[in-house]
Amino acid sequence: MFCSKCGSNLPANSAFCNICGAPAPSPASALPAQSVHLTPQPLLSAPAQPVSPHWLPPPISPYAGFWLRFVAHLVDGVVVGIFIGVIIIPIFLLTGVAASFRGLRPDGAPDPAVVAALVSSIALIAGASFLLGWLYNAYFESSDWQGTVGKKILNIKVTDLNGNRISFGRATGRFFSKFISGLIPLGIGYIMAGFTERKQALHDMIASCLVLRA
Repeated sequence: MFCSKCGSNLPANSAFCNICGAPAPSPASALPAQSVHLTPQPLLSAPAQPVSPHWLPPPISPYAGFWLRFVAHLVDGVVVGIFIGVIIIPIFLLTGVAASFRGLRPDGAPDPAVVAALVSSIALIAGASFLLGWLYNAYFESSDWQGTVGKKILNIKVTDLNGNRISFGRATGRFFSKFISGLIPLGIGYIMAGFTERKQALHDMIASCLVLRA
């Protein structure tokens, strides 16, 4: 134990310092001060609170829905109709369909030759229309546009299930699969594009295709 005034060594149980006469410190105060080291505790991060998304705009689906595709179909109908009109008028004139109509008389028995010419002309026109519709859809959907004129205007495209450009063969399969969609009553095969998970119509599922927003 040491004197708190002069620092002299004090005998045990001494009440005063023999050198300076200062009162001896109490035993508790004679103990050297010990520094207390507090270990800092890591701050606990508050749990992440969910952010209310009410102010965010609703996410835009990458898939093109039924109505968007329906409008594109109407535009394509106009475009194909113009092409068919350009082709049918020359066929109408060259094959003599007008003359066949003039040869039909309601007051007499139809001439078999006239009827045959009329049926063959109609079949030729229908075949040309079908061929043009197939080439129009298959070519444009497999091209760099990845969609027909109507789809291009509506900014949508046809892809495979990985979002890649489809081949002419797959585009052909998708076109002919539309006849299967058309066999289902009430157009359900087409309306499926409005409620399926990836907005696929029946012919899209058959051909393994998607119709996406470009």
